[in-house]
Amino acid sequence: MPIYEYHCNNCDKNFELLVFGKEKPICPSCKTKKVVRLLSACGFMSKGSGGETVKTSAADSSCTGCTATSCSTCGH
Repeated sequence: MPIYEYHCNNCDKNFELLVFGKEKPICPSCKTKKVVRLLSACGFMSKGSGGETVKTSAADSSCTGCTATSCSTCGH
């Protein structure tokens, strides 16, 4: 089961939650269901052709408007 990041529209807090199936998330601070799932910047580590470790993340994007490496909104 995936862990998602959420933002509570009621108390303005961000939190992570393990979600099972079609379960609806509830804010752990104020117990409301008025939450939205956030897009998370994923990261990964890979080996380069010479065996060196190459770390990268969507947060390393050249786009200053968001954390995605490319998006249709800003064209980066």
